[in-house]
Amino acid sequence: MRKSDIKEVPEYYAYYIHLNDDVELSEAFEQSIRQIDRVDMEQLKRIGTQTYAEGKWSIHQIIQHVCDWERIWCYRTLVNVRREGNVPVGLDHNLMAGNSNADELPIDQLLGELRAVRLATCAMFQSFNQEILLSDCAFSDNRMQVLAMGFNIIGHQRHHFNIIRERYLPLDVK
Repeated sequence: MRKSDIKEVPEYYAYYIHLNDDVELSEAFEQSIRQIDRVDMEQLKRIGTQTYAEGKWSIHQIIQHVCDWERIWCYRTLVNVRREGNVPVGLDHNLMAGNSNADELPIDQLLGELRAVRLATCAMFQSFNQEILLSDCAFSDNRMQVLAMGFNIIGHQRHHFNIIRERYLPLDVK
């Protein structure tokens, strides 16, 4: 199913979903894996844990955040798809980032983790039929289709990779 098959999206998440092309969800996942694979690891190593402004996350923390949130979105999706009955609550991403040890980890390890998480997410979404993809997920105070959840996960990565490209890569003065 394509991005254009999404019926409606909570306003806050529309931004992430619209960062995707109108392609099949499986193609969007493939594009996201290629985006991870194209990262210039040496450039990120040179930048290290620098930030573009005081109080901002490092690239390491951003990558860890993308991994963490993808796992959370997969949990939200799975709980709904399997009709477990609970409505997952919201979480504090700043609290979570502050309690990670991402800056202690090599960037290649973090990107390897992100790739592994993405492959697992892709496999989970590939297991869903059209009926499941069109079903609704409830989480926090929101609701959206499973299909939208997939595009949201991918768009979240695109958003953060755009920030890295725009605000962090200029820190690499070689």
